[in-house]
Amino acid sequence: MLYLKETNVEDAEKEWLFVKDMPEDEFGFLNKWPGISYEDFKAEALPALLDHAKGLNLEEGKVQETFFFLWDDDTIVGQFRLRHHLNDTLRTGAGHIGYFVRKDLRGKHYATEGLKMLLEIARNIVPEDEFYLRVCKINPASLHVMLNNGGKIVAENEERFFVRIKNPGKA
Repeated sequence: MLYLKETNVEDAEKEWLFVKDMPEDEFGFLNKWPGISYEDFKAEALPALLDHAKGLNLEEGKVQETFFFLWDDDTIVGQFRLRHHLNDTLRTGAGHIGYFVRKDLRGKHYATEGLKMLLEIARNIVPEDEFYLRVCKINPASLHVMLNNGGKIVAENEERFFVRIKNPGKA
């Protein structure tokens, strides 16, 4: 069974195993903790992730952000991030949502299904009429995920497409 679950203390070891193996930067999806030890994950990363979900101890220019893990039964297959609202940087940049699926599990519709689930959660959190997302042009699979979830390309530059998905919670 596929489901999203917020970062939590009970699943810390499996979350750590996933996070430590994520690249530092893949198509603009940033991971502050590649290669982190379990001890440092528990002492630094996990408290930061939990604080961010509450809007606490945010770095300058950051907004409240909840980290979710996408599980397939008892295995983490992806990570999704939901920024609760936009600031000027996010409005012209990363937007509300980012996601990452393990490389060896791509092409199995995990991102499409995970984004669909996250959009359902986000509809009751995000105050904007649309969800803002962006995607690197060299990542057509991710663009396809967004379009499959109702996304529309509204702008582009040399490197990225900017996508909007209607927020049915604000329609």
